Amino acid sequence: MKTIAVIFGGRSAEHDVSIITAHIPVMQSLHAAGGFDVWPVYITKVGDWYADKAMNDFAFFKQSNYEDILKRKRKVRFLFDNGLKFIWPGLLESKIKIDIVFPAMHGTYGEDGSLMGLLRMAKVPFVGCDMAASAVAMDKAFTKQVLQAEGVPVVPFVWCTKSDWSTSIFLEKSAKLKYPLFVKPVHLGSSIGITKVKRQSELENAIEVAFHYDNKVLVEEGVENLIEVTLPITGNDEPELASVERPLNKTGFFDFKDKYLSGGKGSGVNSEYSEIPAKIGDELTKQVRELGRKTYKALGCSGIARVDFLIDSATNKIFVNEVNTLPGSLYHHNWRKSGISSVELVIKLVKLAEERFEDEQNLIHTFSSSILQKVGGPKAQ
Repeated sequence: MKTIAVIFGGRSAEHDVSIITAHIPVMQSLHAAGGFDVWPVYITKVGDWYADKAMNDFAFFKQSNYEDILKRKRKVRFLFDNGLKFIWPGLLESKIKIDIVFPAMHGTYGEDGSLMGLLRMAKVPFVGCDMAASAVAMDKAFTKQVLQAEGVPVVPFVWCTKSDWSTSIFLEKSAKLKYPLFVKPVHLGSSIGITKVKRQSELENAIEVAFHYDNKVLVEEGVENLIEVTLPITGNDEPELASVERPLNKTGFFDFKDKYLSGGKGSGVNSEYSEIPAKIGDELTKQVRELGRKTYKALGCSGIARVDFLIDSATNKIFVNEVNTLPGSLYHHNWRKSGISSVELVIKLVKLAEERFEDEQNLIHTFSSSILQKVGGPKAQ
């Protein structure tokens, strides 16, 4: 039996969404699959780490006082020594070796590549995109720059960091963009901190809102006659595409409420308000799939990701909007439409993680030289 750690929560604006993803479908499916000793690892909003099997049950987090309950438990510590071990210190110290990690941390310190870098150093297989792809995809502006260089169409945009923020300069840069505009914190997901701006008088306030969540802000053109579609993808060297999906949101753009709250089922992404497969015609579907595959490969994605698109229905122009390396709830509702159950999806992701890990072990990361003997220094006394 393999011991698998599911890490979720964290110091992120998407903390609560992460709890949902970890339980539905990840831990739920791992338990259903069998063959795994599942250890939930929860990181609090202040950065404390706990590992306790009581947290395997989603009901634990529906308790209003679950944070107080955790404070009475021992925090878990880690040993990174040619592998990953959990340690619960004390008179009755206990220790467990982890065979594989399933990250379910959306947003900052998780999905942005931070956690992946730690796991790489720990030399433990982990599910999903590696550190580099995660870091690039988490930065919406950087993603667009990379895709532009690869010839993938994106909407016109400008960006600015908080340290370089100047009202006059930024307004001058954004003056070339056509309204309406969207102002976004570049490192956040779940549509948090995004503002739709219809006129210049609203722009400065929208930027200040975005800077409340991030130190880098993106301003981009809206797409007229908008159709939004999304494409979940799995795989390492050979991407496998799910169905093109069209969110049927009720608001001006697909926001946090549309994604997670409208259906009221608490099952992650709100699949009640989507069309699978999207009824956009064979030609547009073909182009979306081709651009999705190209984007996945260009960013170096592996394991799983989701590519979001904007389509102008009047001109049939397609733009890649952003890439999500940890899709909420893994978009298991979409994969189910493609004939892949939640259990099959999770098992597949674990296998992909193990395959990538095995491939990486064949690479040489160190180099022997005589430089230390040849560099001058103080003579020994």
